[in-house]
Amino acid sequence: MKRARTTRAAAVLLGPFFALFTVVMVVPIGYAVWLSLFTEKQSGLGFGGTETVFSGLDNYAAALGDRAFREGFVVLLGYCVFYIPLLLVGALALALLLDSTLARARRFFQLALFLPHAVPGIIAALIWVYLYTPQLSPVVSAMESGGIGFDFFSSEGALPSIVNIALWEWLGYNMVIFYAALQAVDRSVLEAATVDGAGAWRIAFSIKVPLIRASVAMVALFTIIGSLQLFTEPLILNKGTGSAVSSTWTPNMYAYTAAFERNDYGLAAAASILLALTAALLSFVVTRFTGRKGRKA
Repeated sequence: MKRARTTRAAAVLLGPFFALFTVVMVVPIGYAVWLSLFTEKQSGLGFGGTETVFSGLDNYAAALGDRAFREGFVVLLGYCVFYIPLLLVGALALALLLDSTLARARRFFQLALFLPHAVPGIIAALIWVYLYTPQLSPVVSAMESGGIGFDFFSSEGALPSIVNIALWEWLGYNMVIFYAALQAVDRSVLEAATVDGAGAWRIAFSIKVPLIRASVAMVALFTIIGSLQLFTEPLILNKGTGSAVSSTWTPNMYAYTAAFERNDYGLAAAASILLALTAALLSFVVTRFTGRKGRKA
């Protein structure tokens, strides 16, 4: 009887969550999968209207066979190689610095570093487009006066430009996560290490960082998933800046272009599903890897 009451209570408490999860996650994903299996074809040389026909996996084959879609994953790979290490190391370094005994005005620096994250992504991208634009940007003018010439919109400069915008947006947010984890570390452990003669560097990297490994793994996982969804920043750079960023620069932009510029919703859905499967696979790999490392530790 007690077990039955516990089961009913759990069902009542979890019911709203699963209902919301079904509405906002399961149903849209199921609809995207269904949509990806169909395509629209015109009859009568384009004068007979369109009809939706079942195409099976043709949209998936078309997406994978499109060079622009595959190159989007290459761009994401380069983005992740630069962005993820810089974000993790930078956020962790700032958190360790704020948690150290040498830190002053912790509240001020926490707020100052977190504030960029409060700016919406579109606004942040627009601000940086202004700062990247020659004849408008004081940053570009200062660089040119110092003999430094760099085109932020060129094919070589587009990726670093977007990485910089993303770092500006997310560095402070992840720093707060690491700092909160560091604050939960048992201070008696740190005091014991200090008594044993461990210096600040040894305490930071041999005690603090291993103790917040779970937070680092969580941030790494979320950052990888977020990196695969790269869309807002390159989209803003693509609009009216003469940038080397094309309308299919990332897989998300490829799906957006297919849906809203070419009206090919089946192809857009197939590209989205392929991107989601890639994110799920990488999430599984990262989770297994960090779990194995944690067990060994």
